[in-house]
Amino acid sequence: NADTYEVSGRGQLHLSVLVENMRREGFELFVGPPSVIIKEVDGVKMEPFEKVEITVPAEYSGACIDMLNRRKGEMINMNTVESGDGELSTIEYIIPTRALIGIRNLMLTATRGEVVMDTVFDSYKPYAGDLERKDQGSLLAFEQGTASPFGIIAAQERGKMLIDPKTEVYKNMIVGVHQRSGDLAVNVCKTKQLTNMRSAGKDNDAGVVPSLDFS
Repeated sequence: NADTYEVSGRGQLHLSVLVENMRREGFELFVGPPSVIIKEVDGVKMEPFEKVEITVPAEYSGACIDMLNRRKGEMINMNTVESGDGELSTIEYIIPTRALIGIRNLMLTATRGEVVMDTVFDSYKPYAGDLERKDQGSLLAFEQGTASPFGIIAAQERGKMLIDPKTEVYKNMIVGVHQRSGDLAVNVCKTKQLTNMRSAGKDNDAGVVPSLDFS
């Protein structure tokens, strides 16, 4: 197709700068999913690998390790140190570059935003094989009603929300993206129990993560 181009660059950021510049200049374009550059050396299929260093609270290290292992990663080092806020784990992996596409947001969700991840190109190595594809499920409304800040704050620990407080929902309506496979019912209409020391007006949107916007 004469209107289709394959563009190569140094990582997703390099390509995103090009796309943003073209958008600002008035171009209308459709961008496909990124992919890595595969080489063949002496008849052997080779792909790029990167060295990944992750610093995360020790309580979330297991989730990060599991995520990297399922993506053909190989651990090369792991240390745990004491900090003012508790134990921090530093984990180093060698992992296929294609396995890192989209992983940053998943890790932020799994660690409640407390992960710090740095990557650098390592080398080309033999193709690691097909990656495990684990589809994400949906978060479904448990009941009909009006979404509350309290209910959404509890539900967003399970994934990314597609609705905001005060949204009218019906039973089994898709209200978010589950961070794991399979669907999960969440009660986004749940309200905090009121006491003599707490009035209804004190329940606000503090702590609510903005919903995904696909527009």
